[in-house]
Amino acid sequence: MTKPDPQISASRKPRLVALVIAGTMLLWLGGQRIGGELGLPPKYTLLIDLAAMAGFIWAMVVTYQIWRASRA
Repeated sequence: MTKPDPQISASRKPRLVALVIAGTMLLWLGGQRIGGELGLPPKYTLLIDLAAMAGFIWAMVVTYQIWRASRA
């Protein structure tokens, strides 16, 4: 098995972060809208909020890793 080229994986990370941020935002907005229309209890809205926060925190951590790698 061959090792992946670090240049290729380094160029894919920013795109992945952008997709995760955009997807998380769309899913969060959709979840809030659908939850409001269906009258879901607040605990499910909180669950959607926590999932969105996890996605954004992951994106921030990976963005920091990309920034650190570019400075090295």
